[in-house]
Amino acid sequence: MTPETKQAFDEATKAVHDLRAEVDALKGKSADVIDAAKLAKAEADLATKFDAEQKAIAERLDKIETAANRPGVAGNAEKEDKHAEMIDAYLRKGAEPDELKAMASNSQTDGGVMIHSAMREGIQTRLRRSSAIRELASVITFDGGSYDILVERGDAGYEWAGETQERNETGTPTINRISISTHELSAMPKVSQFLLNNASFDLESFLVNKVTDRFIRAEEGSFLNGNGVNKPKGLLTYAMTAQNDAERAAEKFQFRNSGANGDIDGDVLVKAFYDLQGAYQANATWLMKNSTAARVATLKDGDGNFMLREILNGDGNVTRTIQGRPISIADDMPALAAGSLSLAVGDIASAYTIVDGKSVTVLRDPFSAKPNVLFYCTKRVGGGATDFDAVKFIKASV
Repeated sequence: MTPETKQAFDEATKAVHDLRAEVDALKGKSADVIDAAKLAKAEADLATKFDAEQKAIAERLDKIETAANRPGVAGNAEKEDKHAEMIDAYLRKGAEPDELKAMASNSQTDGGVMIHSAMREGIQTRLRRSSAIRELASVITFDGGSYDILVERGDAGYEWAGETQERNETGTPTINRISISTHELSAMPKVSQFLLNNASFDLESFLVNKVTDRFIRAEEGSFLNGNGVNKPKGLLTYAMTAQNDAERAAEKFQFRNSGANGDIDGDVLVKAFYDLQGAYQANATWLMKNSTAARVATLKDGDGNFMLREILNGDGNVTRTIQGRPISIADDMPALAAGSLSLAVGDIASAYTIVDGKSVTVLRDPFSAKPNVLFYCTKRVGGGATDFDAVKFIKASV
């Protein structure tokens, strides 16, 4: 029994005793002090009061029990704090106490330990905020070498029929299995021993910032341009065709020519957007490099209106849109050049899935770069296209 539960139980017991004492006191009074009717009324009032007290105490006990059983609180929080302290001692001094070695979830057969959850969340949060693709794509956490997704393409057929009419076989959608393999991504920042010996030096924040910066650069490039060999397969590396959704073979994206080599015409922006099925238009985002956005900002439609609109948000920030859908700047998208796939529009969450491993590990190396200490940090990540109708590309070509 937790201290909070014991306190609530003691209060409930005291309340029952107090109410009983009040009733007994009334019953013991002489008839000239209180008559039977008054006694009955007093007992009824006390019963109502008792029920209210009992209900309030029961609700409080329920809340205490719920809080006590919630993951990540009380004992779990204490365990996490102890884990964080042991990780800090390992990172600063190389100390690896028996408790840390005994944690099966933290010991790695190839050396190093898993960082604690708060540090891991710090890395993941910065990755989400700083990566255009990670912010827009679907992200799944999975411990394993390969994550399989079943993708349905095409619509299920149907027919109307009268009561006595013969029913015919209707069409069925095609189901494809897509496997996304995870790959090891590493970064190895170094810190001087002088800083490690300084207790005021925030080693955890330093590692989170340094590791995340390097992970961001590696991931963003791979999510767009990776060839799938020991890294994610990027959106831009899949087969492309000018055929529409009904004609195109599976696992191919559709593109439109821009109307000019190395440049873009305003009309194609409208056409590419409406190549998307309605369900994808509602969640669509434009992807392009900053220099491409600057070029698009100069384009006008047939009525002389700029294709790119700027909307001032309530927080003072500006959202840039085309066809009412926001623009996301991705530095790893190609610059405008002859034949480049410099623009994309669509529902990125449907089109691309990122698979993250559950852990980030760190191995301390005090020998290879003396007097500095190297921290070899690794995680597993994969990525791949999962819906080839959800995004359309614009190719800078005639």
